[in-house]
Amino acid sequence: MSSAHPIIAITGSSGAGTTTVTHTFQQIFRREQVTAIIVEGDAFHRYDRAEMQAKLAEIQQRREKHFSHFGPEVNLFEELEELFRGYGESGGGRVRKYLHNDEEARPYGQRPGTFTPWEDIPAGSDLLFYEGLHGAVVTDAVDVAKHADLLIGVVPIINLEWIQKLHRDKKVRGYSQEAIVDTILRRMPDYVNYIVPQFSRTHVNFQRVPTVDTSNPFIARDVPSPDESMLVIRFRNPRGIDFPYLLSMLHDSFMSRPNTIVCPGGKMPLAMQLIFTPMIWQLIDRKKRAR
Repeated sequence: MSSAHPIIAITGSSGAGTTTVTHTFQQIFRREQVTAIIVEGDAFHRYDRAEMQAKLAEIQQRREKHFSHFGPEVNLFEELEELFRGYGESGGGRVRKYLHNDEEARPYGQRPGTFTPWEDIPAGSDLLFYEGLHGAVVTDAVDVAKHADLLIGVVPIINLEWIQKLHRDKKVRGYSQEAIVDTILRRMPDYVNYIVPQFSRTHVNFQRVPTVDTSNPFIARDVPSPDESMLVIRFRNPRGIDFPYLLSMLHDSFMSRPNTIVCPGGKMPLAMQLIFTPMIWQLIDRKKRAR
């Protein structure tokens, strides 16, 4: 952690909603005139799209059971920790982008599914903001979590996560149901060992829980909407959190435990604005005092 160069990390599995959370934080940054370096976790995958497909084919030939974007074999955990460490020490570091589609790739003259070259972070930023799979990852070799000043977990219950993945991969990526289910099964060991433990290290967790039947996610016709969900917000350390104020602003909300608020799912952007704007003020104030 660093007073002079704070780091905020959003961590959650694929399809959990971390991108939506990033948009909310970008609104806060614009309103509060905070200059943030935005880092996408996909930039720290080890293989580009073509290389990953080749590796998957190789793994399948060897009949190995798991190999996924959730695990250390497919990610640059050491480089991610070095970015967090270096930024905390000096406000610098090296980053790149993963180009997901034609629109992102066109300005760089590259193919979709490739990485841009590594570049130095511009000087003069107020904080670093990471969004991806491994913002709080810890292994025998690395500890990314210890370098972050604010860790936020975004995770739907598992059946909802599967429904979101099934619908997204079918409609957006054109995958078959069989291929998607195979991916879910293949990555489950890495999910259990590297994704789930992160949510014990985060300072605040947001978990969306449907209020409709999701007991068989593999036959769900649509993704439950935010209005068909409740949002469980858990604070690891509730000290300093103004719960009466939050409850008054988040209508129809209640506290299920001394550190947990439950509110309607559609209020997630508002809840984040209310909770994290004061936290960002504190980080920036601490940064100014550190100077």
